[in-house]
Amino acid sequence: MDAVRYLDTEAVFATLTPAEAVASLREALAGDFDPSDDIPRTISDISAGNMIFMPSEIGDWVGVKLVGVSVGNSERGLPRIMAQYLMYDSTTLELRTVIDGAALTTLRTPAVSLAAVEPALDRFTQAVNVVIFGAGPQGVGHADTIADVLDVELGDVTFVVRSPDQVTADARDRGKVLEAHTAEVDAALRAADVIVTATTAGEPLFSADLVRPGAVVMACGSHDPHSRELPAELFTSAMVIVEEFSTVLREGGDVVLAISEGTLDADELVTMKRFSNGEVSAEADRTLIFKGSGMSWEDLAVAAKLVERA
Repeated sequence: MDAVRYLDTEAVFATLTPAEAVASLREALAGDFDPSDDIPRTISDISAGNMIFMPSEIGDWVGVKLVGVSVGNSERGLPRIMAQYLMYDSTTLELRTVIDGAALTTLRTPAVSLAAVEPALDRFTQAVNVVIFGAGPQGVGHADTIADVLDVELGDVTFVVRSPDQVTADARDRGKVLEAHTAEVDAALRAADVIVTATTAGEPLFSADLVRPGAVVMACGSHDPHSRELPAELFTSAMVIVEEFSTVLREGGDVVLAISEGTLDADELVTMKRFSNGEVSAEADRTLIFKGSGMSWEDLAVAAKLVERA
């Protein structure tokens, strides 16, 4: 068997730009692959938190991400999420490449958000104001991916957090940092063209009346059907994009709770495959919401492009 190649964090980010990661996902969606055929991930509770097993198969590759989520790691000065990604030849099942799973997740999660909404970004013709709830790797990753994908310049970029004193230079270098639940945050939301929620919150982070019609909202902070980052009222007149129907109804708390509270009709959900491929379009003055919780195929689509380029 040939030697197994390892792609570390530096190699992951040196090999693919954020925009190229977005393109790899849209390329997968444009082909015969349908996310509804993806293998459901398995989440098992353990004493430290949980373990997640995420297998998928697309074309020549079978990939598996093994993720450990330790709820106490922040107090230890360690990342909350640890992961490795294993790439196998789909015919022989020989292990070919191991990829740093945390780096792959950091690259692909914002890429998924942007791949889901990219066709709607042409509604913006002037500098785009962005508000991001959360200033960790996913918050920063969304800022970088938005900047790399937009055809227009970024305006104000604002990170909203509970503890500004804990925000790293990575976020501060990209925009201003505001403490949550302040008048400044409300003002930033009213001016926002794009809003991202990348937190561990279980309750809505802001009021729906602060979001202007035509804004693009991306929620990616949880995969718990009982947790939400967005207020139910925001769904009343919005177009809602989801990764795949069964996945969001199983894991997407923002969508699940909005449906149960009567502010969203499940029959009106649009999959990102249909939206990405232009089968459904969005009016420029209508708020667009994407709710993602992460699916196995997304890691594999980005990982396959990494292996091809590395």
